[in-house]
Amino acid sequence: MPEIPVNLKDCTWPDLPAHYDSALHQAVQFILATVPDVCGILVSGTILRGNPSPSSDLDIYVIHQQPWRQRLQRWFNGVPAEIFINPVKKVYEYFTAERGHARPITSHMLHTGFIILALDDNLAELRKQAAVELTRTPDPTPQQLTITRYLAATRYEDATDIAQTKPETADMVLGQAVYAMLHYAFLKANCYIPRDKDLLMALAGLDAQLAHKITAFYRSSTFEERFALAQEIADSTIETRGFFAWESEPEDVDR
Repeated sequence: MPEIPVNLKDCTWPDLPAHYDSALHQAVQFILATVPDVCGILVSGTILRGNPSPSSDLDIYVIHQQPWRQRLQRWFNGVPAEIFINPVKKVYEYFTAERGHARPITSHMLHTGFIILALDDNLAELRKQAAVELTRTPDPTPQQLTITRYLAATRYEDATDIAQTKPETADMVLGQAVYAMLHYAFLKANCYIPRDKDLLMALAGLDAQLAHKITAFYRSSTFEERFALAQEIADSTIETRGFFAWESEPEDVDR
């Protein structure tokens, strides 16, 4: 079993502005002092990539040799940090699960991150697999596509049902419907669903006309305008405006 380094000199550091650099050093020192059997530490996120927002945090991935996982939220030098602690086996499970959900969050974090500490080859191997995962497609099953489409359609139908009697609630549900339609557009194209911050920009590269409609939806100032645009978006994505006939695959419930 590798030994935990006795000080921060055993680590390699990215080039960050002083404020963030100090925060990262404090975070790693905290990790080494509190997490048992650490064998790898990686930092990722917009701070590392050089384009942080005012509320951006340090995303820190920790690999250890204990059979448990944990998420920690902490402040270091005034900078928020999200710390994800996992054994190696669990990370490989994330790769599979996130591909199934078309949201490769772990793969993106590891692939774009910077290795601060590596006491064995596990973190390097995980990064290799992360790169492979990002070259793949989500390959949703016909049932996954149908369920996603149906949920978007029923939300739109619910908004339609109460548009006259509960316009404020209808507006809220309509926003949920359009968001679901947006996700469906990526799944239908067999593309991973980007994180919300990148969703509209990625959509412009996938379908510029649809991106224009959705941008107009979020910018419109009246419910009537949003409702009309949502109808166009529904026709362009899920190609229905409510309930439709479908059936799920039989599932064995005795296991």
